[in-house]
Amino acid sequence: MAARNLGSTTARPDASMGRRPDAAVASAFLASTVGGESLSTDDAAKRRRARFHSLEVAEVRQLTADAVEVTFAVPEQLADDYTYLPGQYVALRRDFDGHELRRSYSICRPPVRGSISVAIKRDLGGRFSTWATSELAPGDALDVMSPQGTFTSALDALDGKHVVGIAAGSGITPLMALAHAVLARSETSEFELVYTNRSTLDVMFLEELAELKDRYPSRLALHHVLSREQRTAPLLSGRIDAPKLEQMLDVLIRPETVDEWFLCGPFELVQLARDTLEAKGVDASHVRYELFTTDADRVEPRHGRPVVVERGEPTVAIEFTLDGQSSTVDSPVSANESILNAALRVRPDVPFACAGGVCGTCRARVLEGSVAMTENYALEPDELERGYVLTCQSHPKSDRVVVDYDV
Repeated sequence: MAARNLGSTTARPDASMGRRPDAAVASAFLASTVGGESLSTDDAAKRRRARFHSLEVAEVRQLTADAVEVTFAVPEQLADDYTYLPGQYVALRRDFDGHELRRSYSICRPPVRGSISVAIKRDLGGRFSTWATSELAPGDALDVMSPQGTFTSALDALDGKHVVGIAAGSGITPLMALAHAVLARSETSEFELVYTNRSTLDVMFLEELAELKDRYPSRLALHHVLSREQRTAPLLSGRIDAPKLEQMLDVLIRPETVDEWFLCGPFELVQLARDTLEAKGVDASHVRYELFTTDADRVEPRHGRPVVVERGEPTVAIEFTLDGQSSTVDSPVSANESILNAALRVRPDVPFACAGGVCGTCRARVLEGSVAMTENYALEPDELERGYVLTCQSHPKSDRVVVDYDV
């Protein structure tokens, strides 16, 4: 990768100075929007049924010493299944020694029919990411889930809008697609990015970000923060902690000018940003966030964790609907198993990806009964009010629970 200087600019755009959007990017993006008017779409499109298909790897491109961009070719007969909004993700699935692993990765390119790209960074001890960054090659086939996720813009129009992203490490991945889309969609929109890494060598998409800055010099502001490499500006050197973020919001970014925020990275950074923005009076409805988790060497059982129902033992009846078909499974009260685990014991096609309350793939609506949800980093407040839960984190609290994956 050719060396590029990491710049930082706080210049505010003048509408008359903005370049026209790149035609190829703009046309590809417009084809994925509803009437070409916004980055968002209806809830049904965001929550389409998650299904896996085998896709061929078209290209594997090195991003850094421990990260690659993987591009899959999407055949025409599946192209409609793989349309997506900037900010969404896909899950990848592979068997290792007879055990299934699933990992979710954000889509890093603006929508293009017939192609879908993700960035994978190797995690220490991560079995899936280590294999993908060292062995996955063009021509290989891999199971890829249809795009999912709600880390997408809620703006109805982008003219004159100011969008800000705060990312760490591989958290840049969904913001790459979002930045492209925001800047290409309107000649008066602006995108500002605070991106933190350990050193210049760890910056994913360094060249692409520089090229994007060259294309939209007055409407894209880049602030590279390096925690283990000294930069000229003290504000851009060192780890982002509460005082540094406070100063950034005083000096670099004026929160009152921002229409939408996107936060993506580890829990500590995302929570710090959320708390700081809340203290600054930013409306939580204007803040979108997504957590990424490390590729721990966990194994997801393809048929759910085994549970034995002893004769006479108290049980909970769990009924669920998936693809129009209803199924029922008895779950021992003593097992305290999740709705997802119980459902997988009778329907191995029940959708899930991370199983950690982060991705939202296992979302369903509770129609009867009650559940307790352990963690939730994926559902919006309005979804909770309407009875939606993450089944991987939900445990029955009534004698009978009915959920629907189709609504």
